[in-house]
Amino acid sequence: MSTYDKIKEIEAEMARTQKNKATAYHLGTLKAKLAKLKRELITPAKSGGGAGEGFDVAGTGVARVGFVGFPSVGKSTLMSKLTGTFSEVSEVEFTTLTTVPGTLQYKGAKIQILDLPGIIEGAKDGKGRGRQVIAVARTCSLIFLVLDVLKPLTHKAVIERELESVGIRMNKQPPNIVFRKKDKGGINMTSTVPLTHLDKDVVKSVLNEYRISSADISLRCDATVDDLIDVIEGNRVYIPAVYVLNKIDQISIEELDLIYKIPHAVPISAHHEWNFDELLEKMWEYLNLARIYTKPKGMLPDYSAPVVLKKDQASVQDFCNAIHRAILKEFSHALVWGTSVKHNPQKVGREHILLDEDVVSIVKKK
Repeated sequence: MSTYDKIKEIEAEMARTQKNKATAYHLGTLKAKLAKLKRELITPAKSGGGAGEGFDVAGTGVARVGFVGFPSVGKSTLMSKLTGTFSEVSEVEFTTLTTVPGTLQYKGAKIQILDLPGIIEGAKDGKGRGRQVIAVARTCSLIFLVLDVLKPLTHKAVIERELESVGIRMNKQPPNIVFRKKDKGGINMTSTVPLTHLDKDVVKSVLNEYRISSADISLRCDATVDDLIDVIEGNRVYIPAVYVLNKIDQISIEELDLIYKIPHAVPISAHHEWNFDELLEKMWEYLNLARIYTKPKGMLPDYSAPVVLKKDQASVQDFCNAIHRAILKEFSHALVWGTSVKHNPQKVGREHILLDEDVVSIVKKK
């Protein structure tokens, strides 16, 4: 029996099983089995021929945004209008057959844009070169889920399901669970919050499936079985996503008002270039980037070429390394102007966290 058949069999059994306290142990075991089988889809055998021609794209810029969606929803048109990179456009489905890279300059940051081939239901099982598409999607800093507003929102659910099943968690934070395997001592489980989805028996059922008999587990959130499995598997990627609802030029104002109620959504018209400003602003917000300006000693700040950092990796040390790693060897302190300091300028060390649009002047050792 193939991996796909085994997955379908387990999914069918889970659908048949009623969810209650008596079946929680059994469902936990089934979910763990399912996760182990899906891991084989994420990391196929090395003899499988790699990612496939045209799918391996060298990373450029400070972040990578991937366009994921069904065929003929307007991904290539959007790509061409945003970046000036030609990606073949046609009314025929599956016009784009490989990854088409482009570059977008926004707020001084160089951002790589990838137009991925159209995804279809069953992509996780390898249909329509789906596995290669999803492998590239896992490397992105942000996913643009491009949807056609004229088509039902079931398309949104299908793509979410395809991406979820191969370990991509969109618009979610990693569960606050500390898991550590041990050689002996049994299962030691502690929690800092009341648990409504898990108990020790369910946790043991999952760990038994992974043949783990001794471990320390600290639950700092009201975790589900799926959260626990995600932590044990350790191969999940947590990526922000924006739902880009294209072709709004073909719907009414009333329908547009309804679309705005969808979380993480931005309605646009790629053909007419409507609402691109909001889309780019949302992209910047979700990429979580900070622009830091340099100020050479005795000169004005250089606002033309900011150093762009991730907000969670924006210390003075990160700033120095982004310019050149040799700077830290001669580093004495930094002078900072901006919202991250109380006084302008303020003398800070290498651990100081910088905020968007701060100005930094590096002072070397004498």
